[in-house]
Amino acid sequence: MTTSPRTMTMAGAAMRMGTTPRALVIGLIGFLTLVDLFAAQAILPTLVETYGVSRAAMGFAVNASTIGMAASGLLVSLFARRIDPRRGIWLSLALLAIPTTLLASAPDLAAFTVLRIAQGVFMAAAFTLTMAYLADRAGPADAAAALAAYVTGIVASNLIGRLISGSVADYAGLATNFYVFALLNLAGAALVYRTMQPSLKMPHRCKPLQPPLAAWSAHLRNPPLAAAFGVGFFILFIFIGVFTYVNFELSKMPLSLSPMHLGFVYLVFIPAMVTTPLAGKAVRRYGTRPMLAVSLAACLAALPLLQSASLAAVVLGLAVIGVGTFFAQAIATGFVGRAANSDRAAASGLYLASYYLGGLAGAFVLGQVYDRFGWPNALSVIAAALVAAFILGLRMRLKEA
Repeated sequence: MTTSPRTMTMAGAAMRMGTTPRALVIGLIGFLTLVDLFAAQAILPTLVETYGVSRAAMGFAVNASTIGMAASGLLVSLFARRIDPRRGIWLSLALLAIPTTLLASAPDLAAFTVLRIAQGVFMAAAFTLTMAYLADRAGPADAAAALAAYVTGIVASNLIGRLISGSVADYAGLATNFYVFALLNLAGAALVYRTMQPSLKMPHRCKPLQPPLAAWSAHLRNPPLAAAFGVGFFILFIFIGVFTYVNFELSKMPLSLSPMHLGFVYLVFIPAMVTTPLAGKAVRRYGTRPMLAVSLAACLAALPLLQSASLAAVVLGLAVIGVGTFFAQAIATGFVGRAANSDRAAASGLYLASYYLGGLAGAFVLGQVYDRFGWPNALSVIAAALVAAFILGLRMRLKEA
């Protein structure tokens, strides 16, 4: 199209960016929104030494951001209709820089944990409002493309955030690492402020939305939707369990990787950046349940590789699990949008809460198993979670399908 961003229809007017590719800017916003979430996993061994705590305690503290994300996702879904999305997004990212900066001087594990929870609150607020902004200001085709670009940016944040964290902490120390991420938070706020159009009038709705609590109740009574919430729980349970505690295996003998090299291991997310945007097409062609089953089966088959003494084998296993979990996440997220017959914001809030609570459970449960019984037993628990997700996925079937 040759029309300018200011004269485009609502389907194309969500962003204002001149000649810059729209998908690139949306992906960059996704990247800057969640770049803090998993970056600290690359420096877990360093954090354990700095604070003098157990691996399980530090793993829980680093992933405590999921507590804030679960709570924030629910709260934003309650009040999303009263929040100006653009203002809420850039303010959330600007405020995110405060706890990120304070992490540089957190005196103890308790303070570190509280600040990670605060980070989660602001990240989830920006995430949830951006999803609503893109969905409400674009037609179905444009919304699918925009959300795919946003999720791809989030996948990239898993890789690049870890690379930045591992490299900066290795060369300049932990404090400088958190200052760098605070600058990235502010860059995200500035990008949103500059590129997102001022709020537009919401499209007319034929029916009034239900009160949020009534909507939550209705969604939880919908068996396919409830199953999708459960699948989301186990996806992040698995992802957090693998990508948190594998760092300790990689940093000890015989592999003995440094923080910087741990960061480079997360180049394993590059294949997921390529495959995740294809999830929608795969579901349309083959169906939700078959593609979810393939994703989970691939993860299960890759688990034995994570016990190898060969770095190449471990990296291959991590790459397969990255592809499988992100693909499954894209499938489940898309299913929630289709299965919710009304008030999709409430459904998204419940899904995000379940998803991030799964991450918190993975950090806690698998940390205890890893510390007490070792890595092979932790992988056995992850295998059980994959089986549970598979069983729940069998219920993800729309009535019209």
